Amino acid sequence: MASENDGELRLVNRLGESRSPYILNSHFIPIKMDREERPDVDAIYMNYVQATTGSGGWPLNVFLTPDLEPVFGGTYWPGPNRSMTAQGTLISQTVGFLDILEKMRDVWTKQESRCRESAKQITRQLREFAQEGVHSRQTGEKGGDDGPEIDVLDEAYQHFRKKYDKTNGGFSIAPKFPTPVNLQFLLRLGPWPQAVKDVVGAEECTDAAGMVINTLRKMARGGIRDQIGFGFSRYSVTKDWSLPHFEKMLYDQAQLLDVYLDAFLITHDPEVLGAVYDIATYLTSPPMAASTGGFYSAEDADSYPTSSDNEKREGAYYVWTLKEFRTVLGDRDGNICARFYDVLADGNVARENDPHDEFISQNVLKVTTTPAALAKQVGMPESEVVIILKDGRKKLREYRDKNRPRPALDDKIVVAWNGLAIGSLARTSAALEDIDPAKSKECLKAAEDAANFIRKELFDEGSKTLYRVYREGRGDTPGFCDDYALLIHGLVDIYEATFKESYLEFADVLQKQQIELFHDPSSSGFFTTRPHPSLLLHLKSGMDNAEPSPNSISASNLHRLASLLDDDEYAKLARETVAAFEAEVEQFPWCFAGMLGSVVVSRLGMKGVVITSAEGKQMSNDLRKKLRESVGVGRTVGWGNGEWLRSRNSTVGQMKEGRETVMVCEQGACREGVEFL
Repeated sequence: MASENDGELRLVNRLGESRSPYILNSHFIPIKMDREERPDVDAIYMNYVQATTGSGGWPLNVFLTPDLEPVFGGTYWPGPNRSMTAQGTLISQTVGFLDILEKMRDVWTKQESRCRESAKQITRQLREFAQEGVHSRQTGEKGGDDGPEIDVLDEAYQHFRKKYDKTNGGFSIAPKFPTPVNLQFLLRLGPWPQAVKDVVGAEECTDAAGMVINTLRKMARGGIRDQIGFGFSRYSVTKDWSLPHFEKMLYDQAQLLDVYLDAFLITHDPEVLGAVYDIATYLTSPPMAASTGGFYSAEDADSYPTSSDNEKREGAYYVWTLKEFRTVLGDRDGNICARFYDVLADGNVARENDPHDEFISQNVLKVTTTPAALAKQVGMPESEVVIILKDGRKKLREYRDKNRPRPALDDKIVVAWNGLAIGSLARTSAALEDIDPAKSKECLKAAEDAANFIRKELFDEGSKTLYRVYREGRGDTPGFCDDYALLIHGLVDIYEATFKESYLEFADVLQKQQIELFHDPSSSGFFTTRPHPSLLLHLKSGMDNAEPSPNSISASNLHRLASLLDDDEYAKLARETVAAFEAEVEQFPWCFAGMLGSVVVSRLGMKGVVITSAEGKQMSNDLRKKLRESVGVGRTVGWGNGEWLRSRNSTVGQMKEGRETVMVCEQGACREGVEFL
């Protein structure tokens, strides 16, 4: 950050744009910070803005004292030609960014002591809240360490059921975010053991899956999906998923791939499988797949409509006119594809959703009919319509790639987000092994290349330190808790897909390091970052946001590693991590959807499956299919022939080699036989 100057006020601007260089440079020290590289700093000041305004978001703008204490903050502030209400601690009227700069300059000049005292007071309050942080009991206090009861899953389900949009899918109005962690919680209620169904209800578990599957289908047909390319946008501006904010984020693709894969394993629906293919293709292809291995972070929402334009527009790369459809595809095929994708002569974006006139006569592609219904409308055989739609999609994509400048690429390789992608691609590879061996190998190669790249370029073998970001070389920022947690998560997934022990061994190394760096020995759970004098707060959160919380992932990782490695200490830490958030989970379980799976495992235990085979032989096809045809919640699968695992896990080390054996361990007992899976 910029050097301190006691006579000036600092402005931290996250991904925002300076509107007046003169005012900024004359009266402030402007600092632009990438929240992806420093999520710890972003989280601190986001807490402040949420506490003082009641909401948060990005771009995040905060004025700080030289001691880094916040004076005033907000999210988007409009430029000179636009206006909106800015909310904050000192200003509350319709103003723009320049107005705020001028007012903050005047307030600081005339009332500096008041600003400093106000900043110190709110900082004290934020510290007190952060130190309470986790309101649950201290480790070792009353009761055991198993945490919340399973009935919190029913409370979370009931909350989502009440919020569910039966018409459009999803669990909010507008803007509408997919929030994959919530979808996955609901989808996985059914596969949990009978004890969960006894609490939530068998019909309710089926209903939960139905809500998610309907939501996934609505999304897959909506404008939030790139209908002729691949991948999904960040969120929908409208409640029916028809108009997205066109930014594509790596962490969204990775999590949605996981959810769509779960939905396919439950439904075997070809439409859902199509979404799995599309997301996997997006992740394993340029521009998101780095040639070195690993995955880049995002593609921007806006781009130049043509190479000769000098002003970017939101969604310019993705929208179409009816004339373009006919020009690229010809009149007959263009009209048929236009009906399928709801392409209209006057455009399909409602006027109220286009305040800046960026979508006049433009169409965001969405699927509004089926090939069978369309065939009846145009009086053609369905098989012929399917061919026209397939060829049309390919031609439109080729035209777009050739004639339109692609949105800018955020070419940082972030460890945490790569961990999510590694895990989802590894699971997809395993699920597609018999359906499409070529696609399976493609997914697995991308996952392994990313894991190997991170170990080579972003992990210091000597100090066991993980670094967060790679861009034209390794960045200086050490990994945060989420980098360790999400990479461990991905490594365990890739181990279970390949049974290559190097991934499990690496996960074990990282888990020990994460515990050493981030674990709270007094009340358990994991801090977001290591303590540092420049950070006002030392945060520890279990609530999920756009990504699952580091604590929910850490609890899951510890349960899985405890099962795979027969490690009692990991199991104890997993239960304690869940118990650390007991009060919050019991009060607002729907805010901790990612943690609820670990609530179940803490209460019911994990089923550990270990397989051995005759020397030189692989697992039988029948056994492999049985293990991979279901979602497999609350279960780990290890390969008992591995030398490292046999040395790390004493129970596995005692298994006899030389024949195919299936050993299933749960509730402290192990039994041999496929029937116990």
